[in-house]
Amino acid sequence: MALFIFTRAILEGNTIDVFNHGNMKRDFTYIDDIVKGLIKVLDRPYEGDPLWNGKDPDPSRSRAPYRIYNIGNNSPVGLMDFISIIEKCLGKTAKKNLLPMQPGDVAATWADVGDLVEDFGYAPSVSVQEGVERFVIWYTEYYARGKERPQTHLR
Repeated sequence: MALFIFTRAILEGNTIDVFNHGNMKRDFTYIDDIVKGLIKVLDRPYEGDPLWNGKDPDPSRSRAPYRIYNIGNNSPVGLMDFISIIEKCLGKTAKKNLLPMQPGDVAATWADVGDLVEDFGYAPSVSVQEGVERFVIWYTEYYARGKERPQTHLR
């Protein structure tokens, strides 16, 4: 949601809140990569591990016919770098309200996709730069219907 919120605020000239003074890292994943991961998993349901033993259980393997996977980019990006990419794509500088860390938040998060890579050969292919560019094109075209199109540095 940060991409949507930041893009709208920057285009409208509003200030964006940047927590931990921008010293955050997040795993931004383009929707097409998420969908590819889901399709890979849906096409081959988990069959379970017939060697699983309740006396020595491995919680990541069982006889149960399901498995939980993280789907993401597995590559955290600095929040200020992310904002810079948005600014470049929009051709506008964000007004930033640098704030301290929110209680309960963490400085860095990302998806560990190791099991998904091992079991399905999952590999995200859309870079953060390309994903933001695609989003900005979609956003400006979608919200410009019937209105003047917001200016960007794309196309």
